[in-house]
Amino acid sequence: MTNKPDCAWNLSDLELVPKNGVKVMSTFACGGGSSMGYKRAGCTIVAANDIDPEMAWHYKRNLNPPLYFLCPIGELLTKDLPPELYDLDILDGSPPCSTFSMAGSREKAWGVEKHFREGQAKQVLSDLFFDYLDLVGRLKPKVAIAENVKGMLIGNAKGYTKMIMARFKELGYRPQLFLLNAADCGVPQKRERVFFCAVRNDIDVPKLELAPTHRWISAGEATSDVQVLTDDEVKDTAPAANDLKCWPHVKQGGSYKDYLFVSEKRNACFGHFKTHQDKPITTITANDSLYTHWDTCRRLTFREWKRLGSFPDDYQAKTDKIGKYMIGMSVPPKMTEQVARAVCEQWLNVNYSELSNDNQAKNTD
Repeated sequence: MTNKPDCAWNLSDLELVPKNGVKVMSTFACGGGSSMGYKRAGCTIVAANDIDPEMAWHYKRNLNPPLYFLCPIGELLTKDLPPELYDLDILDGSPPCSTFSMAGSREKAWGVEKHFREGQAKQVLSDLFFDYLDLVGRLKPKVAIAENVKGMLIGNAKGYTKMIMARFKELGYRPQLFLLNAADCGVPQKRERVFFCAVRNDIDVPKLELAPTHRWISAGEATSDVQVLTDDEVKDTAPAANDLKCWPHVKQGGSYKDYLFVSEKRNACFGHFKTHQDKPITTITANDSLYTHWDTCRRLTFREWKRLGSFPDDYQAKTDKIGKYMIGMSVPPKMTEQVARAVCEQWLNVNYSELSNDNQAKNTD
């Protein structure tokens, strides 16, 4: 039997993590990627928010938060909120990024009211970051942490980034901006993301320092023990016609466009990739059809997606397809964990060495 790789973990492992006393609220909580990262760092999630009923179902099913607000974040600006939300250490947020993503519409979508996905209410997606900032202004947490795509640092989107940094300062915070790669944080995925980290002005701490914490983990290593597929997985990951056409001609880590002729530049499978066994996977998105296995012409399983997104093996989803969507939309837990650990240590006076020693002492009593 193949041993589990070191990067594998389960939700039940969170029960063994020493608590550091840091209280977090997660907005735009999606399926709980960020929240699981904070919990891995020893933080306590006191509340979560998302507009999407599907996301809410998965978040509650897997994380069972004390408080959950199923509503647009803007409603939190006028609702009566419980007192514990005015005593937060961290207010976390990952506003929808499609309007800033290099793979999205960018400028054409700015200021336009639309559904982020079917089933959600219409919102002006490019305004949601400022709704998050307004909530920071209302709740006044010690620290605010917000994640978004690398596209916020490119082209005209840099103007939005400057406005966000200015707004943090108006609210009484000292913001910093970081571009991080999930692969440097123990995630077997090359996923560059921007993190805004801001500390309240009355908290006297030095500038935050974030540096790579892990070696890169390959897709093959991360999924080494889940390569034998069930009958259902064989059916669910069956290749499409374009896969059968292109996959044999594309090298590991390559794109189908490497094979297709220029005359087919509008072909729907131009953005499909063959995963490289010995490297982290490229950024995974909500579209599970874009990624094929390195050794067999097939799509990737939900079990493989969980490993490649650093989600726990026992994360539950209504269907494998919904689960893959959830992972593609989420901040990888282990990426958030490393940011959270740095913030807790450098800004919130958490001593992880003492926590570890205390926990060991309890276990030997």
